[in-house]
Order: sequence, then C-alpha cells, then structure tokens
Amino acid sequence: MSGLTILLIAFVAFLLAYLIYGRWLAKKWGVDPKAATPAHTMRDGVDYVPAKRSVVFGHQFASIAGAGPINGPIIAAMFGWLPVLLWIIFGGIFFGAVQDFAALYASVKNKGKTIGYIIELYIGKTGKRLFLVFVWLFSILVVAAFADIVAVTFNGFAADGALIKANASVATTSILFIIAAVILGFYLNRSKPSGYASGAVAVAMLLVCIALGMAFPLYVAKMPWLYFVFIYIFVASVTPVWALLQPRDYLNSFLLVIMIVAAFVGVIFANPTMRIASFTGFEVNGNYMFPILFVTVACGAVSGFHSLVSSGTSSKQIDNERDILPISFGGMLLECLLAVIALVAVGSLAVDGVLPKGSPPVIFATAIANFLSGLGLPQELVYTVITLAVSAFALTSLDSVARVGRLAFQEMFLDSDGGKPGPVAAFFANRYVATFFTLLVGYLLALRGYADIWPLFGSANQLLAALALIACALFLKRTNREGWMLYVPMVLMLLVTFAALGLTIYQLVGKMAVEGAFSIASDGLQLVFAVLLLGLGIVVATACMAKLRAK
Repeated sequence: MSGLTILLIAFVAFLLAYLIYGRWLAKKWGVDPKAATPAHTMRDGVDYVPAKRSVVFGHQFASIAGAGPINGPIIAAMFGWLPVLLWIIFGGIFFGAVQDFAALYASVKNKGKTIGYIIELYIGKTGKRLFLVFVWLFSILVVAAFADIVAVTFNGFAADGALIKANASVATTSILFIIAAVILGFYLNRSKPSGYASGAVAVAMLLVCIALGMAFPLYVAKMPWLYFVFIYIFVASVTPVWALLQPRDYLNSFLLVIMIVAAFVGVIFANPTMRIASFTGFEVNGNYMFPILFVTVACGAVSGFHSLVSSGTSSKQIDNERDILPISFGGMLLECLLAVIALVAVGSLAVDGVLPKGSPPVIFATAIANFLSGLGLPQELVYTVITLAVSAFALTSLDSVARVGRLAFQEMFLDSDGGKPGPVAAFFANRYVATFFTLLVGYLLALRGYADIWPLFGSANQLLAALALIACALFLKRTNREGWMLYVPMVLMLLVTFAALGLTIYQLVGKMAVEGAFSIASDGLQLVFAVLLLGLGIVVATACMAKLRAK
C-alpha cells in the first residue's frame, strides 16, 4: 500500500469532518460570537488572559500533541497499519475532536472552570473532589513520563560515552526557545502587534534559535537535565500565561506546523511503500488488540489529557467563542494527521514486515529525514530539526500539565462558592505550594524512568477521556443542548479503559506468584496507581451516569 494514498485518504476525511461535522456541532450547540468569554469577564493577568486565535491555537496544539501522536501509532503498528489507520480516522473525528470541542465549549460557558467544576455543578462536591484526585494522579503520571523523555532527549552522551550532537543541539535550542519566549511574551503583551507581525517575529526567533543550537551544542548528561526540567516547569506553572506559556507555545507551534508540513511534503515526493502487513492478528506477542490498540493510540485518536488542557488553560484565553471550533476541533484533527504521518513513517522503515528497532521519536525522525533527503536537504539537519520538534512537543505538554496538576490540587482545597478557606486549606491552595507537591511526587516517579510509567499512562488517559465525555454530556443535557453524539464514545471508552486497567492489575498480581519477578519499587507503585485510578474511575463514572440517566 502506498503511504501517499493513506495520507491523502486521511487528509480528505479530516477536512470534510471539520467543514461538515464540526460546523454542524457548533450550530447545534449554539456557539455565540457575541457572548463575553471568561478571559474578559474574569481577567486576572495570570490565568485569565484573552489572546489572539493564532496564539491560543498554538498553545492548544503544542500542548495536546506531546509525544503521543508519534509514539502511539508506531507502537500499535504491531497489529498492522489498517486497524491503526481506522482508529485514528474514526476515533479522531467522532471521539477525539468531539471531546476537545465539547470540553472547551463547556468550560467557556462555565467561567473557564475545569471539568471538575462541571462535575461538581451537576454531581456534587464529593464527585468533584474524587475527580480532582484522579486528575492530580494522572497529571503526576504525565509529568513523570514526559520529564524523563525530555531529559533523555537532551542527554548529550551515549551509553559508551560517545557524544550525541543531535541531542546536544536540541538542548541548546530548547533553552534558547525559553529565553526567546519571554522576550516574545513582553513584545506581544506590550506592543499588541498584528497577526502577521507577531508571526514574522516568531519565525525569525525560531530560525535564530535553531541556527545557534546547531552551532553550539550543549553536552550535558541526563540527570542534570532532569533537574533543569523540573525547575523550569515549576516556574512555568506559576508564571502568568502571557509571560511564558502563551509565547512559548506560540513559538513552538510554528516549529511543529513546519515539521508536519515538511513531513507531508516528504511523503508526497518520496511516496513510501508500507512494508508492514495491513493486519497481523488480534493477538501479537501477548498483546490483545482489544483493549491495547485503543489505549496505545491515544493522543492521535482521543485523549483525556486534551480535556484538561481545553478546560484548564485554553478556555481562560479564548477571546471570542467563534475561536472554539478551530482551536479545539481543528487542533485535534491536525494532531490526527500527524499520527497518520507517524504510521506511514514506521511502515516505510520496516523490513520484510518486521518493525524497525529504536524509540518512536528516533524512528519518526529517521523516516522523515529519509523522505526529505530526496529533495536535496541535508539528512543530518532534517534529523536534528525533527528531533527538536518532537522534544518541543513533550516539553510544551509538560508546561501545560504542570499547571493543570497545580490547578487540580488547588481546587481540592478551595470552596467553589467563593468562601474564605481556613489556614490549612489556604496553605495547600497556594499556587507555589500546590505546584511543589505536584512536582515532588512527579520527580520521585520520574526517577524510575518512563518505561515503568507508560503502561498506566495510556489507560489513565483514556479513562479520563471517558469521564470528560460524561461530564460534557451532563452539561449539554442540563443546558437543553443535544448531547447524544457523545454517548457512544463515552460508553466505548469506559469499556476499553476498565478492561485495560483490569488487565494491568491482573498481570501485576500474577507477577507476585513468580519468585523474584515482582518489584516493590516499580511493580508495586504501578499496582497502587492502577487500583486507585480504576476505583476512582468507577465511582465517578457511576455517579455521573446515574445523573445522566435521570430525568
């Protein structure tokens, strides 16, 4: 099968979905361009700050993409390219894009509050607190996994001590990005430039950072980078969004879009052949397609993390309700297109149906470099830039999830009615204290490495998607809006995630019976998180479903 054919089929499907289904949803739910958004009515200069559509789109897309749309399809390709492609297309349109749109719209209509607030509004304070505990645990998993991935990407030394120039260049460029973002933030906030002017300045900064990164690679080992990442995300999660979060995401969005366009062009000209089978079976190496496929390909099809970004940060920056559709629905479909490109990439590098070895980011960067080298571009330069883009995905997601985790922790101790908290609650609700406790647990988990955390991330992520869909369905029902388009996705995601978490618990408990196979530090920690996530998910889902069925 031609990789170009696969990509064009997906592109046409996503374009039609946006023009037809997305606009129909906007009309059906009553998106109102004349309504005042929370970014204006609750403006505080820290979290609630109105921004241009392009800036918020950059934040949303850079935050939700992460490493997921690249990692998931490449790993799931063991089942063959056809089931992965079908799940990306149908899941992305009818599950993921709908969830992102509904979550952002519901939050904008509820003072820019999180999904937890919406659950409290219709379920009660107990349901909200249980959901916030779930979100906090999930945020810790994301922080731990992505922080370790970024530190590994920045690591300038191989296991044998050899220098890795690509990683060192990515590290230098990423640091320069942070400095450039602060400068860009003050420029955008003080000068209020036009969209074209701000875009030109951002692209110029981007090119300068990349050039300097390539010229001055920074060779530092993994652990110092891990410390740096946690210090950075602590600062990023408490700094006003206009000063760092908005401009950094805006800056990175150009890099990420350039990467997608370059990869798209590369596939067109290289027209690679898919060297893996269309379908390999329902069971591969002990992994069952149900539920493994649907939790492995998460961000490229549907991801609960997106609902946290939509309701946790993006909704507080929406300038006009007309921006909701392109930012949420459009951003998700663009991410789905990236997932399809990742699928084509891994298929092009396979040999006689055997998947290539190496980490997903390395596989992706190698394939895209091969595609573009045929156009005369230097392979080393392309490889470094693609690696930089993948790293930017992960680091930008860390910015957002650290803030989301902090907000969830704060909400656990605050009264949504506006009452003054007691001294203990006020202490834990302090944004610096909340950030510290969130990142402390994340750091301790990150020391175990992302491999110990990743199996739970996918399951927890998709269960969060199911809970977000239920909460949004409740909002639509209670506000006399049609929400039937959310029912099938939420039920299917509940079945998938309960099965995946149950299977994880079964396998971990089974390891206890094998002498020396069960590790308290890694397996025990995974088991505790799996049981907590499953228990919280069942309780919150049951309460929400009961309210949803009620007249």
